[in-house]
Amino acid sequence: MENVFASRLVSARKMAGLSLQLLADRLENAVTKQALNKYEQGKMKPDSKGLIALANALNVPVDYFYSVPSVKVEFEGVDFRKYTSKLSKLDDDAVMEMARDKFERYFELEEVLNFEEQNDYFVFDKIVETADDAEEAAKKLRQDWALGYDPIPDVVEMLEDKGYKVIDIDAPDGFDGMKAYVGKRKLIVLNKTKNPESDDIVRKRFTALHELAHHALTFPDGIIHKEEEKLCHIFASAVLYPEDMARKELHKDRFHFYEKELVIIKERWGISFAAIFQRANRLGILNDYVLKKFQIGFKKRNYHLPNAEPGRYRSRENPTRMERLVYLGLAKEAITINEAAFFAGTTAWKLREQMIQLV
Repeated sequence: MENVFASRLVSARKMAGLSLQLLADRLENAVTKQALNKYEQGKMKPDSKGLIALANALNVPVDYFYSVPSVKVEFEGVDFRKYTSKLSKLDDDAVMEMARDKFERYFELEEVLNFEEQNDYFVFDKIVETADDAEEAAKKLRQDWALGYDPIPDVVEMLEDKGYKVIDIDAPDGFDGMKAYVGKRKLIVLNKTKNPESDDIVRKRFTALHELAHHALTFPDGIIHKEEEKLCHIFASAVLYPEDMARKELHKDRFHFYEKELVIIKERWGISFAAIFQRANRLGILNDYVLKKFQIGFKKRNYHLPNAEPGRYRSRENPTRMERLVYLGLAKEAITINEAAFFAGTTAWKLREQMIQLV
């Protein structure tokens, strides 16, 4: 049990984004850095008072330290999308541990319910070397998934319906998304919407499709990371705003763009101002000079800051499949309320508050 406690303490500390010293500081040195180090090495274990202090400091229940996941997740093919390059190693570790913890519960729940749906993964069988290749891949996806030329109401819901395992986590603000594999499963991790009532959801939609691009597209050997990211951006924009519709709505022969016009497009298609202008530039609707003017004005108005851009696309963009499985398990009486709370990552009493049984 000491070894279980040691590994779970390491996991909880990393999820909290803390070093040993930062955890000791949070505990106000009621437990020293040296003692914490010995706990994590399995050489010592805390008394009951120290255990409760650790649980409170790391925001986990006490029994977290002694629970053994029945499914061990080891990520492969990990790729991060970050809003800023200033994320620290502690931030990266926090993202990985939060994602690992949630996927371990997710996959264990599927095993308990003996529940695994068929997937309809999109794979583009041509090597993507150019922007035109990325555009072609986006058109193929819309064709294969019968999306037509309509806006996508909810990107995350669409990906879950196709069999991708999507979660969101309370990650640092600089983190956008991550793609990974566990065996044959294709995983996408997104940053949770902090305030669903007011936060701008378009970046989350874009990020979900950007991570899909990393799963679905094959790039040339030796391609530099920056160029691969650019091709993923083009794919995501082209899926959100199909070429034919962009050409029809934006038009080529024009001298100005007005904010209200961009708000209308954004709120219909769920795509940001910046992505609209990059799309227009890519399609030859506006030249590099106009794009540069837009970028300067965009930043001058502080629209590049989080949630500052005008307009809001009304969509949830929240993964729901894991939560639905929790309620399915309860409905089948395959899991107890305590087990359901564990899988949902909440407490039993909070879960009971949400359980309004209709039948």
